Amino acid sequence: MSSQVAVASLGGTITMTGSGAVSPTLGAKDLVQGLEVGEIATLATTPGASLTFTTLLEAFDWANEQVSRGAQGVVIIQGTDTLEETAYFFDCLWPHEEPLVVTGAMRHPGLPGADGPANLAAAVAVASAPGSGGRGALLVLNDEIHAARWVRKSHSSLPSAFESFPGPLGLVVEGRPHYFHPAHRLPALPRPQDVPAVPLVEATLDDDGSLLDWLNVGGVVVAATGVGHVSEGMAEAISRARFPVVVATRTGAGTTFRATYGFSGSESDLVARGAVMAGWLCPRKARVLLRLTLGAEQLVEAVFANRGSVFL
Repeated sequence: MSSQVAVASLGGTITMTGSGAVSPTLGAKDLVQGLEVGEIATLATTPGASLTFTTLLEAFDWANEQVSRGAQGVVIIQGTDTLEETAYFFDCLWPHEEPLVVTGAMRHPGLPGADGPANLAAAVAVASAPGSGGRGALLVLNDEIHAARWVRKSHSSLPSAFESFPGPLGLVVEGRPHYFHPAHRLPALPRPQDVPAVPLVEATLDDDGSLLDWLNVGGVVVAATGVGHVSEGMAEAISRARFPVVVATRTGAGTTFRATYGFSGSESDLVARGAVMAGWLCPRKARVLLRLTLGAEQLVEAVFANRGSVFL
């Protein structure tokens, strides 16, 4: 194949049509008309909320094959509901210098101002640019280039729904990406053959933590209050847990602490009970990382100590 950008579609709003309520029907060839791309594939026609790790591993294998055959970058199209999670999924596993870019749309093709064509064109431009190399997986929407590590969906419907802390890596201007930071990334994790179940449990007011006692899973991520705090009951349940427990902050920004507060259920108490703190990772990305870490039989504490820290 040529050294052009390979494009695959998994479905999502960008592919949806219908006379009333819409559903995914368009394939990748329908979406890339007018764009100069290489290999094109429709791997699924699935809403973002129904994507599975199995489908994502198949997409990863397809993307890996395209780069091995000479593609200079890969674009994966999908629904935006889980785009922040799948971007991080790919980023954790992607071993190549060539970029992997995820994109989608907030408005389906039948709406005025449908953003899918512009987002896809920008994603292809980013994937084909030499300056995008060595940055792992990137999320491109609304002419903004986001690092998979930091990006989150912060609005349910606006075209500007995605944002990053401390800001996007760059912008697409006149069809070309412009980056604000040099390329840097962590080494890829091994590709898992299987991934265990890892639920995300949110700690709430007057929560006794009893749900953890009923779970038969590979691990759990607790979306804790503040800098990593839970109730005394939840803390006791974490002590009883027969699986790894990762604690992230549910606030939407900031990091978990390790040694500031000392009460029962505080971050230092949870560390003493064996919980692993997620650091700067949000609960959803922490769940992705824990599933991949367990699936690849890596040490949970070491992986999170490395990937939960701040890096540029």
